[in-house]
Amino acid sequence: MLYSSKRKDLLTFNMAAVQLWITYAILLCTPTVQSLKWLSLASIPSSLSESQMEGIEDLCSRLTGLERRQKKVCRQHISMMSGVMNGANMSIIECQNQFKDRRWNCSMVDEHTIFGDIVNKGTREAAYIHAITAAGVSFAVTKGCSRGELSGCGCDVSKVGEMNGFTWAGCSDNALYGTAFSKKFTDARERVKNTNGRSLMNLHNNQAGREVVLKNMKTECKCHGVSGSCEVKTCWRSLPSFKQVGQILKQSFDGATEVKSKKKSQVGRMQLIPSSRKLKPFEVDDLVYLKDSPDFCEKNSTLGSLGTHGRECNKTSKNIDGCDLMCCGRGYRTIIEHVTDRCNCKFYWCCFVKCEECIKRVVRNICL
Repeated sequence: MLYSSKRKDLLTFNMAAVQLWITYAILLCTPTVQSLKWLSLASIPSSLSESQMEGIEDLCSRLTGLERRQKKVCRQHISMMSGVMNGANMSIIECQNQFKDRRWNCSMVDEHTIFGDIVNKGTREAAYIHAITAAGVSFAVTKGCSRGELSGCGCDVSKVGEMNGFTWAGCSDNALYGTAFSKKFTDARERVKNTNGRSLMNLHNNQAGREVVLKNMKTECKCHGVSGSCEVKTCWRSLPSFKQVGQILKQSFDGATEVKSKKKSQVGRMQLIPSSRKLKPFEVDDLVYLKDSPDFCEKNSTLGSLGTHGRECNKTSKNIDGCDLMCCGRGYRTIIEHVTDRCNCKFYWCCFVKCEECIKRVVRNICL
């Protein structure tokens, strides 16, 4: 009885903690006009179990960061919401990693709007954010299914039997399932109003992100046999690394196509076309944008720009991370720091590493 009582108290404590997190998230998800309000779900611990989320009365309706159709998807697939939270988190981190040397470095403006109003401006930055977040949900849900962390899905069961020279075995990542769920969830808001150029742009870039995940799936194999021979070879399909997804989308960001919206016919639906005949037609996995980006030199919270004052720059680089471009012509100051670091490390048998402490001179250039 004592064990049962302690366990009940622990469950009560855990549920109270979950309730606290959900309340916090609801406060963060204050109504805004931006199309990616659901990214505020990144504030909820993605480690919450399905039973914990189901224990919150009408959780999906209380998350005001979700659009009406997204709340419906949430109720229908409550187990997938931890995948959505994971996808939101990894997308924010990867975006910041890819743009750390740019004027716009994907910084979180605040916990309410995450990236600020830049997601609504039809720029290249908005294109990348939509693509990486849609890819993030696709990736996280697919991985969660493969690891058995999400109920109602699993490995790709179509990858069975023998092929030319190998046998399908192991757990192939079911990227088609993850992609389908991502489309259903991330496109929900835009499908309601896909008659304007910006919604069409967002839908296209969402799909571009998912296409990068699908097109970069890889086949991994393992040999089985005596002394390293490959008498039997088993293979399975795996997702690319999310870093690779972020890099490919970064290349698409740099080569994005400027577009405009146009009616297919007098009574037809709107479609996106290149803004100039000089521009090449865009593919399904290309990023597209409607408006030029601001320069991001000065702080503008509504645009999601923190400015470049105080940013570190590369004195010798002629690229965007160089001091001339990063500092927007304002100049920079050089500071010298002395930091203590481990050095001259040696391994001693058995089993420890012994290092010396060295003083290292570090030169940093900071934008004015």
